[in-house]
Amino acid sequence: MILFHILTASDWESAREAGMYRPESLNREGFIHFSMRDQLLRVANTLFRGQRDLVVLEVESALLQAPLRLEPPLEGGKELFPHLYGALNLDAVRAVGTLTPAGDGAFVRFPDLHPIPTHR
Repeated sequence: MILFHILTASDWESAREAGMYRPESLNREGFIHFSMRDQLLRVANTLFRGQRDLVVLEVESALLQAPLRLEPPLEGGKELFPHLYGALNLDAVRAVGTLTPAGDGAFVRFPDLHPIPTHR
């Protein structure tokens, strides 16, 4: 299953330097929020509207080292979202791209993603 995660460019750079990704949500809520492809723009517009320093990671769930669960959002609802219960191992990240808002701050286009070379 392919998953997506939105983060700031500086957080992505820090993760690359550290060799793993441990956002504040992992400490605060116990998991990292992910989206499915059809959820990504809706999540971006709900949580990040107008923000210009965003990156989207494409992640292969079969390569994750921490447990992954499909769960409803904390606010309730029936739609399920992927939650990773541990740090994101960077070898599961397959591609990365910039998420750019339109002039009104809305995200209307799925980002162009660029593959990350694997080193196995």
